[in-house]
Amino acid sequence: MRIPLQLFTSTDRPGRSKRAHVTCQYKCGEACWHDPGNTSDNEYFRDILRASASRRTVLRSSAGAAVAIGATSLLAACGADDTSDSAVASSSAVDDTPPPGMNFATVAPNTEDAVVIPEGYRQEVVIAWGDPVLPGAPAFDFNRQTPEAQAMQFGYNNDFAGLIPVDGVSGHYYLVCNQEYTTEEFMFTGYQSGEPTEEQARISMAAHGITVVEVSTETGTGAVTTIVGPRNRRITATTPMRLTGPAAGTDFVKTSADPTGETVLGTFANCAGGITPWGTMLSGEENFDGYFSNASAVTDATAAERLERYSFDDDSDYHQWGRFDPRFDLAQEPNEANRFGYVVEVDPHDPNSTPIKHSALGRLKHEGATIHVVSSGPDEGTVVAYTGDDERFEYIYKFVSSRKMKTGVSATARAHNMGILDEGTLYVASFTGDNPDAVDGSGELPEGESFAGTGTWHPLLTVNADGSARSHVDGMTPEEVAVFTRLAADQAGATKMDRPEDIETNPRTGKVYCALTNNDERGTDGEAPADEANPRNENKNGQVIEITDNHTGTDLTWNLLLVCGDPAAADTYYGGYDKTKVSAISCPDNVAFDPHGNLWISTDGNALDSNDGLFAIALDGAQRGQTKQFLTVPEGAETCGPIIGSDRVMVCVQHPGELDDHSADNPASHWPDGGDTQPRPAVVAVWRDGGTPIGV
Repeated sequence: MRIPLQLFTSTDRPGRSKRAHVTCQYKCGEACWHDPGNTSDNEYFRDILRASASRRTVLRSSAGAAVAIGATSLLAACGADDTSDSAVASSSAVDDTPPPGMNFATVAPNTEDAVVIPEGYRQEVVIAWGDPVLPGAPAFDFNRQTPEAQAMQFGYNNDFAGLIPVDGVSGHYYLVCNQEYTTEEFMFTGYQSGEPTEEQARISMAAHGITVVEVSTETGTGAVTTIVGPRNRRITATTPMRLTGPAAGTDFVKTSADPTGETVLGTFANCAGGITPWGTMLSGEENFDGYFSNASAVTDATAAERLERYSFDDDSDYHQWGRFDPRFDLAQEPNEANRFGYVVEVDPHDPNSTPIKHSALGRLKHEGATIHVVSSGPDEGTVVAYTGDDERFEYIYKFVSSRKMKTGVSATARAHNMGILDEGTLYVASFTGDNPDAVDGSGELPEGESFAGTGTWHPLLTVNADGSARSHVDGMTPEEVAVFTRLAADQAGATKMDRPEDIETNPRTGKVYCALTNNDERGTDGEAPADEANPRNENKNGQVIEITDNHTGTDLTWNLLLVCGDPAAADTYYGGYDKTKVSAISCPDNVAFDPHGNLWISTDGNALDSNDGLFAIALDGAQRGQTKQFLTVPEGAETCGPIIGSDRVMVCVQHPGELDDHSADNPASHWPDGGDTQPRPAVVAVWRDGGTPIGV
């Protein structure tokens, strides 16, 4: 059901995400303007623990606090929460010295049409929308783009990025990059919303998917140079892929064009991802519902209910591909929708290989998938994949492999490892709090307490080595669990979270960190109330949860590392660090780690008065919670896909200048080319003058 649309821009909604309405239309089919897809009535752990407890109703007032480092005037949006290992550190215990990796000049909040970096650092665009990728690709011409040209060039709105070493070639890597979505109004002058020409629609299809491009790095600098050559690849919305796992070959995924239900054309809505230790890329298909029309034409009651659980809506399709390709018209091909929403694995070492969609990891709005390998004990070599379902009130999942990883880069080892994600058990998480009486929806923490607790991984599906599978959910077959995973997780009693986005494991400690971006529906009429893991009603700024997981088991402990927002607000928490000494962070999205073990976070939709940015956060000792902004991206842009190394930091700058009341006919940005050029999404490398290590 569509929420009555408020016809004004995001900046007219004080304290809410700064993401433009036009971005919501094309990126996620206006997900935040619709009722949440999760209408399950499973109990929330707070209700279980405090059924008879009285609820505090008075919000505590904020004690005055100084503004953050370099901060301009900030909107005091809902902030929130608390802690991790200690409750609140006094300022006398704070160590102002940045840890290794974070010794750089903090970038102040700003609204510039530029990537702003620390003093003493340099930057360079690595590749931008339309740049040649395949041999023979024409130079980019905004006014003369064609589907054939786009299929050979770098795609639009790059999100996840990763570097994979090229076997046997020192200093060369495959830069792998998701091309998440297109915003046609910014790609074509004179574009008529909802009425693309066939050529425009097919350009859009070719601009989606994944890019694999060889790059070389320079000794003594952080510069990265692309190489147009035979190792490169463009994967689009029409590239053949192999579906594996319990969903493959079932009636749920068979179509008139693919009666076997084993070959899917294309991938799109590719958001975050991960790099596997065996040298492949994992890409998460996220907001796939926004590419299909005529959901209401599906008359089978069960099929219609399943579509609704995945937020399909007649009004969500702003791309209108179904006008020219019947597989995107649910009235003609209702099963086509069930062929998207998976984790896609790509082997960049073989440009002729067929990408794999792993249904054993479930079908949901995968923000991405990241890998942890158990390094010791009887489970050594076991692979664990973590993934978040990025929509309001959705869940956190993990997949534990039953096939052990083989080391080495041989073709035999890689072939073995590429089957790892087809054998094992899929779980969904529930979180229980230690202090249920501390939750009143304000996000403010009583003195001396913390938002922390324990959790349980509930098994949903087990796939055996021979391909047979077992459902752990009553009344659902293995095939149903694999294709309609959200319904299985509802039944398992998972905890509804505030938009679980990127999840990464700290390579030094094994702790797991998940960005929960925001959820301004939390605690509103008819929706889930605040709980300890999601402690704020109308949560506009998000939080970061830190999980100490029994990676191969079913138990965990957790705490909130960050409750994001204005540091001057009482409802924010920065790991116990002195909040007068931090950079303000809002709407965490992607997470990554540097070689020193610091957590880096990129933001999407900053609800404070600044462009989105990239932040480094200390995790240990007296510096825990120290937060410093490393860069900001141009106005209207989102910071994505951070790669943090010793020699360079790389980020994807997605949808620069994508602001309401603007378009290709009236551009709000001219980044990165300047002058009167159209804005172009791009990948940027940043390094320190002289090539010395980052932040040291």
